[in-house]
Order: sequence, then C-alpha cells, then structure tokens
Amino acid sequence: MLIDNVWRAGRGNATRVIHNPANDEVIGTVALANATDLDSAVACAVSGFEVWRRTPAIERTRIMLGAADLLTQRADAIANVLTLEQGKPLAESRAEIAVSADIIRWAANEAQRIYGRIVPPRAAGVQQMVHKEPVGPVAAFTPWNFPIAQVARKVAPALASGCSLILKAAEETPASAAELVRAFVDAGLPAGVLSLVFGEPSEISQHLISHRAIRKITFTGSTPVGKQLAALAGTHMKRVTMELGGHAPVIVAADADVSKAARTLADAKFRNAGQICLSPTRMMVEQTVFDEFMETFVARIREIRVGDGRLEGSTMGPLANERRLKAMERLTDDAVSRGAVLTTGGTRIGASGNFFAPTVLTEPPKDSLVLNTEPFGPVAAVWRFADLDEAIAEANRLDYGLSAYAFTRTIRTANRLAHEVQAGTLWINQAAAAWPELPFGGVKDSGYGYEGGPESLEAYLQTKTVAISDV
Repeated sequence: MLIDNVWRAGRGNATRVIHNPANDEVIGTVALANATDLDSAVACAVSGFEVWRRTPAIERTRIMLGAADLLTQRADAIANVLTLEQGKPLAESRAEIAVSADIIRWAANEAQRIYGRIVPPRAAGVQQMVHKEPVGPVAAFTPWNFPIAQVARKVAPALASGCSLILKAAEETPASAAELVRAFVDAGLPAGVLSLVFGEPSEISQHLISHRAIRKITFTGSTPVGKQLAALAGTHMKRVTMELGGHAPVIVAADADVSKAARTLADAKFRNAGQICLSPTRMMVEQTVFDEFMETFVARIREIRVGDGRLEGSTMGPLANERRLKAMERLTDDAVSRGAVLTTGGTRIGASGNFFAPTVLTEPPKDSLVLNTEPFGPVAAVWRFADLDEAIAEANRLDYGLSAYAFTRTIRTANRLAHEVQAGTLWINQAAAAWPELPFGGVKDSGYGYEGGPESLEAYLQTKTVAISDV
C-alpha cells in the first residue's frame, strides 16, 4: 500500500494471495490494511489536503499531465500486469491505459477552469462573490473490472479540484491500481495527497466513511453494496457519488442498419468478457428484422476467440474469478429451464482458468434471472418486440437506469427514445463511448452523481458565498 508517498506493508503484516484468472496460478500477494494503517492514511490525507488545496491550479495541471505522460510511456509494461491479474486481452488492457491517460489529461486541464462568480449587490459598498472550494479529503472505492480506468475516473477530478484522496482499490487487481498511483507519485505529487490501501472491504468502508476527516465518498460497484455505503455516508452527512449496477436495454428498430447493429452489439457485449456495468444485456429486436439480426449477431459471436489474454489471437479472456463462472451457469440454467433457447455457448471452457463461452439466450421469459439480474458476464439475452411502446415499457421495467442503446435511422424514433428511455446515458447507433468530456452516471437504482464532464469536478467542490460590506 502507499501512505505518505511510501510503499509499505500493513502494520499487521496481513496479506492476500492473488491468482491469475487464466490458469489459477498464484502470481503474488497484496498487503492488507488494519485500523492503524487507515488512521495513518487519513492523517496524511488531512495534511496533504492543506498542501494541495493551496497548490496553484496551473501546478496541479502540470503534475497531473506528467502522470498521464508516465502512464502512456509505461503502457506496455502496465498492460502486461493488468492482463495478468484481471484477464482481459492485451489489446483491451492497452486501450484501458490510453483511456485512463486521456481522463487524467482532460481533468488536469479542467483544473484551470474552476470558476466562481461575482453577483451584483443590492447596495453600494457591497461585494458579493461565489467561491468554489475543494470539499476536503475523499475516500474512493473502485472495482476490479477496469482497475486503472475506474481509478482514473475518481482520482483525476478529485486532484484537479484540489482534494486529497484515499483510494481503496480492488484486492483482485492491486498491481494495476498501484501502477496508476505510482505514475502520480513519480510525477511529483506531494506526500499525503494520494494514498492507496487494500483490505477487508466492509472494515475499510466503515472506518473511512465514519471518520470525521473524510468529507466525500465515491464508489463504483454493485447496487446492494452502494446502498449500504450511501446509507452509512448519510448518517455522517457525507457527500457521495454512486456509480452502481446496470442492466442495459437495447432497442433495435426495423428501420435500423440491422447488420451494423448486430456487429456493434456483439463486439460491445463481450468486451471484457461482459464484465462491464454499461454492457448491453437485454436486447430487443423488432420482429420483422429479428431473424436477420440473429444471423449476423450469432455469426459475429462465433468469431470470438476465448483464451489467455496474453496470447496472440485471444479476443476474450477469462472471467475475473470463479464466482462469476458460477453466476453465468446459474443464469443460463435458469433461463433454459424456463423455456429460453440456448442459441450458442452456455458452458465453461476447460478445466482450469475462469473461461466461459460467449452465450446467447433467445426468447427468455420475463421472469428469468437473466432479464432481472445484472449478468456481468458473457451472457446476452435477445427477444423480439412488436411495437415501440412494448420495447420502451420493457426498457424501463427494471429499477436499473445506467445505460441504454438503440438503433434506428429515423430521427422521430431517435427523439422519442431520447425522451422516454430512463437511463443516465443513451447511445444511439453506436457502442458506448464514455469520453472524459461527457458526464456518466445513473438514475434509479443505478446511482447518482457523475463521473466525466465538468460535472465530475463539481462533485468534489463546495460552494461558498462571500458578501463583503465596506461599512
């Protein structure tokens, strides 16, 4: 872990073994924090905040841009680490690092555009100002599916805003998060501004969220855990950003470019083995083009080459852990038992490693698990709809509202979907493109608050009104 810019073991010397998900081999250990470690991290975050909040924005920008450059320069070595512990193909690891550097650069430049304003007074001799100030030390919790990009989406806007941050990254993928943090340290980030800890998630969240010095919580993960953390933060009046689970609906209208829609969705669905919160999961295709869509969709999926992400030719790696394997088997068996057709896949691949075949379930009933539980894996559910009213109703049926997709060549249909589909982001005629300049966040049980865009910095700023009279 990193505390006060020093890499060290935990005070209790506790560790956890890390496995390669492609072959189950032990590849290392990660240090686990205890309460003493966390108190040290908080103390450093408090002192680091006092330094960083007074650091001129242009200097914050310089250091952050330096970190992005180091991340880019080290991309090949870091990609190998990322693939080794998370499983995704090297090409996807390199892409994640490139996106992370882009996120950091964008936020770094936004640091120089944090503006207050002057408000015209109602009397002579009075000056009224609105200041934007960093909220204070932040506790951030990130998942294993994008162990560098998800860290960047929290660290970058927090640092750009002038906050210090304690990062509790995923124990499954510690080295990837550490490499991003290392880039900031090597770029000259002052001691205490950024700390990295690992440990028992419930213990760390309880300790940090309850600590009076922590003023902001940001979490990416499952909806049930997010609700628990939000409730805990609420008892301490802590500001929160929650980027939670999704179950993204897809609407393919008859007037769409059906071939493009099928290819785009096949590629998007099985990226990172489907372990993406914004992955397209519930695919509704208008009945007149259903067969055409399925022919291209399934053919594209059968081109996927499942294997060790470090091997040339692999286009989909293993699932991150054995829990996900069991979850995919449970979703598939449940859907088939209820009448769904197993069009392709549906089985584990090999006896070692967490490989699962890309799976398509056709016409699952609405009460099946796969249509009500976020799959978070390489399982797609596809069925037909008769009219747009039916598709929109199904898209909005669940309590999730993170992402949604649609394919149509009619501006009238696109506009209707834009207004009626309940989601934080709707992508029309394209795969997800969560660029750093765009706000990304959910509605309903998919969370609240935004990462990306100017809104991402706003989450780490508080507003202060200052009125000065010369009398």
